[in-house]
Amino acid sequence: MELDQKVALITGGAQGLGAAVARRFAEAGATLFISDVNEADGRAVADEVGGRFLVLDVSDEAAWRGVVERVDHAHGRLDVLVNNAGIEGDAAAPKDPEHSPLTDWEAIFRVNMMGTFLGCKHALPLLAKDDGGAIVNFSSVASLLPTPFITAYGASKAAVEHFTKSLALYVAQQGYRIRCNTVHPGQVLTPMLHGLFDRMAAEAGTTSDEFAAQFKQEIPLGEFQEPEDIANAVLFLASESARFITGQSLAIDGGFTLSH
Repeated sequence: MELDQKVALITGGAQGLGAAVARRFAEAGATLFISDVNEADGRAVADEVGGRFLVLDVSDEAAWRGVVERVDHAHGRLDVLVNNAGIEGDAAAPKDPEHSPLTDWEAIFRVNMMGTFLGCKHALPLLAKDDGGAIVNFSSVASLLPTPFITAYGASKAAVEHFTKSLALYVAQQGYRIRCNTVHPGQVLTPMLHGLFDRMAAEAGTTSDEFAAQFKQEIPLGEFQEPEDIANAVLFLASESARFITGQSLAIDGGFTLSH
């Protein structure tokens, strides 16, 4: 199996894409650590996949130190880090660049960007041991296209992409055998996307279902993505099949970015 005898840590693994990645990694034979602030759902996913759950607020540096120490104590190694944890921000706050509050920007960047940075920073020494490993950071198609309707989210995901490229070059220059790449999910039917459709439909004076149907027409392949589609791409980048791929950005969007 692609990740047999590999130790992997997945942030934001309690639901959505993180949970899908955890299930796919389990099928591939990985030893799993699932982290999240959502303890109940996180433990349920960990129990389902035969992994171990760790409570983690990714914006808390001390918490990151503790999580990495626990992985090290349990296995003495880390082969794959998946920084998936992310938020869109306060659903009630305006998201355009003229009216969005600074507090919302700070919260989004603290989780999406700083959380990714802290994970990479503190996991690097463990990842660099033995034969090295792989980091897969979650960006978004929102980093590849203008996002006036979710400006802070798009900007934070663009920062993740840029940081990952810089990280990939840095670790190569240091002689660490660590590959660093980003995945850019498109329109995946997760609770976050449903919430976005609800908000944008209300602003447009239509229903969420009608808005989703209109939005789907903009996807060249004609369908929303499933969480498994993203999990398969993450598995590829984490596996030895991608052993010579680093500093790259992989969009899984049904061609959405091609048509905009």
